[in-house]
Amino acid sequence: MSRADDQYLAIVERILKDGYYANNRTGVPTYKLPHQMMQFDLSKEFPILTTKFVAFKTAVKELLWIWQKQSNDVKELQAMGVHVWDEWMREDGTIGKAYGYQLAKYKQVDTLLRMLKEDPQSRRMIVTLWNIEDLPDMALQPCAYETLWDVAGDRLNCMLVQRSGDMGLGIPFNMAQYAALVYMIAHVSGLKPGQFTHIINNAHIYENHVDALKLQLARREEAKPAPSLWLNESVQTFYEFTPDDVKLEGYEHLGKLPMEVAV
Repeated sequence: MSRADDQYLAIVERILKDGYYANNRTGVPTYKLPHQMMQFDLSKEFPILTTKFVAFKTAVKELLWIWQKQSNDVKELQAMGVHVWDEWMREDGTIGKAYGYQLAKYKQVDTLLRMLKEDPQSRRMIVTLWNIEDLPDMALQPCAYETLWDVAGDRLNCMLVQRSGDMGLGIPFNMAQYAALVYMIAHVSGLKPGQFTHIINNAHIYENHVDALKLQLARREEAKPAPSLWLNESVQTFYEFTPDDVKLEGYEHLGKLPMEVAV
């Protein structure tokens, strides 16, 4: 099976076995474990689940909305055919001063790209969405809130830190889209994708997702090999990428497992 299925399902199994049961702000109780981690060598395989379908194209579009368009305008995302933020859209059509807004406010993506070219051995290549001053004016405070970047030889490494991780819906999305981001940033920086580490401070399973995740665990022995990521190598800058420039090749999966999002 792919490393993504292997590591992800191990965390799901641990949470169901040893997780702490409690309520939370959504009103849907969860089982949770702290400090869970997955680690992938992107030079060997692309991390996306095969024991269930993950909407990769949707994940890439959301990622580009945040990192490339640096937008907080949900209508821009809806125009791309993506509705994952509809429940948090305010009357003005935005999610407040969250996610892409923070990247634009401090030109964080431009700074990262410049440092990768001019000072690749810097230990200060950090992109953060956790702005204490603006937290009260966010429709949802960022879950996947920080990335730390490192260059070793010709390899670009990235650590994603997530304060809160919905194992049923959010984590499969986040792991695939941020791995794709490493590929994109590496390409335009003249590097190759290296190590991707995903840290989840509060890894949880919503009570109403338990049955679906147990079904996914039962599919473990049927897991498929990992697919490959294809990038359009003619793209020269990060801001040129379109969703059609980022594709999966050979993605086999065992079908959808519907789950309801907790708002």
